[in-house]
Amino acid sequence: MSTPKIVEGVFAINKPKSISSAQVLRDIQQAFNPAKLFAPWLHAERTRISREHEHQRQRRKHKRIEVKVGHGGTLDPMATGVLIVGVGKGTKHLQSFLNCTKTYEATILFGAATDTYDVLGKVLGKAPYGHVTGELVEEVLEKFRGDIKQRPPLYSALRMDGKRLYEYAREGKEIPREIQERPVRTEILKILEWLPSGSHPYNWPDEEADQGDKFVADKVLQLGAPQEEATSHSQDTDGPSITFDSHGTKRRRGIEAEDDPLTSTGPAPKRQEISPAPLMSGALQDTSQVDGEDHCPTSDQTEGKRGTTEVPEVKEMPPAARLLMTVTSGFYVRSLCHDLGQAVGSLGIMSELVRTRQANFELGGNVLEYEDLGKGEDVWAPKVEKMLDEWQGKMAAKLADEPVDGERAA
Repeated sequence: MSTPKIVEGVFAINKPKSISSAQVLRDIQQAFNPAKLFAPWLHAERTRISREHEHQRQRRKHKRIEVKVGHGGTLDPMATGVLIVGVGKGTKHLQSFLNCTKTYEATILFGAATDTYDVLGKVLGKAPYGHVTGELVEEVLEKFRGDIKQRPPLYSALRMDGKRLYEYAREGKEIPREIQERPVRTEILKILEWLPSGSHPYNWPDEEADQGDKFVADKVLQLGAPQEEATSHSQDTDGPSITFDSHGTKRRRGIEAEDDPLTSTGPAPKRQEISPAPLMSGALQDTSQVDGEDHCPTSDQTEGKRGTTEVPEVKEMPPAARLLMTVTSGFYVRSLCHDLGQAVGSLGIMSELVRTRQANFELGGNVLEYEDLGKGEDVWAPKVEKMLDEWQGKMAAKLADEPVDGERAA
């Protein structure tokens, strides 16, 4: 009698908008648990647990056995695209996907800045944008290509002194010290499409930041903004890999799980001069600060206010640009949009984000559509099995190419 095939490994799914990466994992686990495809895996897991020490079995006694799944790098809820998923032993390989290059398509909307650097945040300020053209953006993009040093935004899951940066921001507290720059690399960065005013559906958020939020932004600026030399600092949308084990326990691993990874390491890449200077997370260049419903201050309203710029009355929405980029680990696309807006003499926020590729998984090719999960096992199982088998084959080939103990490659 043949042994049932145990299916496990790594595949990718196309994450939809408005749900978290963790929720996608829960949806996958819910589909996989009753499936015939993973019955052998669950049987093997129950057998393994039955052989454990009695004390270990007692700890698991009331926990349901589920298919172990995890992902290799978070996508924000507003983002869509390639989400790497590990199944069974494949979860042990997810860390390697945090360090690979990724390709994104992002849309930047000019003229405003928010506390989160995207359309989901509160507006911190607005700026003129009539001078922003596709040619100007293309010229400024050169400053963000290649090896650069960058800072994470305040609204990120990175930790400082055991506390996530976004927790400081939400509580209105100053961060303990300057957020250190990090070396990253932009291998490809170009405009896919220039979207003139009135030609796109993107809008600024309606909600304005209160004075407390703006105060925190100003304090962050004082903590770390370079005064004499401007540097570009735009980083990763990726979070840590997350795993739901066979008992449904959520486990976090990867860069963001470290207690204090916000110190600069490794050789220093080139510094990029940008004018006007990009500022620390949450900080704005000198633009008109907008309070309440007074969206467009007049010259009388702005007169006497230090560091403000008159913003013309908005008659139509500002221009936007769709960008293509291939970047290394640690790159925040939200920060790129924020910094690019300042670099062209305006402000900018991320309005849309799609991860089109991560490692060897690419949209339109070897990526499962999320909607297939709801269509039943007959639809998604053959596709998932094929991707897991292909990954297993690549791993086997990789191991076969490695020299055995005592041998050295020629």
